[in-house]
Amino acid sequence: MDSATLQNEPSVDSFFNVAETETLALFEHLSFEFLEEFDVFAPAKTGRTREHEPPEMMRWFLHCYYHDIYGIRPVERALRNTVVWVSCGFDRPPSRDAVDRFLTDLEHVVDKVFDHLVEQAARRGLLDLTYCIDSTDVRAMPADEDASKCYDPTDDEYYYGYGCTIVSTGQKIPIAAEFTESKQAPEETAMRVTRDALAVAKPIWMVGDSAYDTLDWHDHLLAAGVVPVAPYNARNADDPKDIEYRIENRIEKHSEDVQLKQSILDETYNRRTGVERTNESVKDCGLGRTHARGRVHARAQVFLALCLRLVVAITNYERGDNPGSTIITVCVKSSMTPPHNAKRE
Repeated sequence: MDSATLQNEPSVDSFFNVAETETLALFEHLSFEFLEEFDVFAPAKTGRTREHEPPEMMRWFLHCYYHDIYGIRPVERALRNTVVWVSCGFDRPPSRDAVDRFLTDLEHVVDKVFDHLVEQAARRGLLDLTYCIDSTDVRAMPADEDASKCYDPTDDEYYYGYGCTIVSTGQKIPIAAEFTESKQAPEETAMRVTRDALAVAKPIWMVGDSAYDTLDWHDHLLAAGVVPVAPYNARNADDPKDIEYRIENRIEKHSEDVQLKQSILDETYNRRTGVERTNESVKDCGLGRTHARGRVHARAQVFLALCLRLVVAITNYERGDNPGSTIITVCVKSSMTPPHNAKRE
């Protein structure tokens, strides 16, 4: 039975009439046909065609991540739900090999997919003039030999995992990111993610904690016309200055006409909590703990979680809901009980 036949079945038709599912809402305002432009998804030179197209598979993975389903086997099992695979555009459920092959190919371009979705968020005006940068932990499976041993001072515990440095803006919108070996990312990573963020659009402010109190970071932003705000770390200086933020000193060397009041710097720095809320929202979308072994697979899951966060934000914006929410509110038109794993506000 093909998808056209299924969609004419009374049971399927009544399901879609009863519940405007999150799966359908996720794909209502975004097209994933752009995936076909990547060479990695081109047909094999042997002439063998793909069992399923990349847009369908991408929609499926986003559906699974939204419902906290990770890993090849759980994803393949979830595809046995007829109504859902029809709503993702499949004519028939793909095999486990097809799912695995798509994810393997996606690993090569998942960061570019993320960049495309960032552009979609920017076109909708979801960015504002304050960017915040921070890193967060990504917990790994115990058997992942690529994971690093890290320390969490908040819970006073050690764990194995990776890290992710994120620049966010607006209502929990990630616009640049880099997967790292551990939560404490090197300065090179901070500079690269900062450059990626400025390539999207130029803000007025760029906020980070004291870990970003470096001369190169400040000078790069000032040269780009952006005001960096990070607490001055006196431990980085042989002769500490009596300042709260390094910008107070650096701005004197770049401009004689610019003055910043302490209250303005304090108020701007307080916005840094925005990136922490973004980190938590992306963890709600699957970033918090990887369910894949190996650095390459873990990186793909992290960027898929970032993609899902953008898709949910764009979806909520288009539907007139709060873009900052990680939940898509659907309209239930009867007393039929929704699926047990459906998210609701």
